[in-house]
Amino acid sequence: MFPADKLSGMAAYMKRFASQFGIDDFQQRERIPNTRRALALAEVARDEGKLEAFRTRAMDAHWRDGMDLENDVDLAAIALDSGLAENAVERSRDPLILARVDDARDEASEVGVHGIPTFIIGNLGLSGCQPYEIFERFAIEAGAPPRVPRPDPHP
Repeated sequence: MFPADKLSGMAAYMKRFASQFGIDDFQQRERIPNTRRALALAEVARDEGKLEAFRTRAMDAHWRDGMDLENDVDLAAIALDSGLAENAVERSRDPLILARVDDARDEASEVGVHGIPTFIIGNLGLSGCQPYEIFERFAIEAGAPPRVPRPDPHP
């Protein structure tokens, strides 16, 4: 998906980006997983009212723990750690749940979104780990007012 000559620079950028949020145990992955099953499990978590717990655990599992988001054993462990029902992985295979994932992907694609994280404001989308300046420019382009700097209370 990405040219080989760009991968080391991308990996270094992601590691620096993650460290800004206190993530020092970031593990660079060798490949990008197909997350359709994990997203279906996220829909089950949403239905159970545990989406935030699942999302946090799934991200940590992938980026910190090196778990495989395509593997049923790893997905079951993530679901259990998130407090989901015992049959959550089985329920994530339901065609109606998978259709919700596919519908969300199609909707995102319509506004030009093809990756994560993704931000949508109005009918514009921005994907990827972006520096603040790019996100700010995107928000302004989408119609958000520019942020007014606050005066320093301790000059």
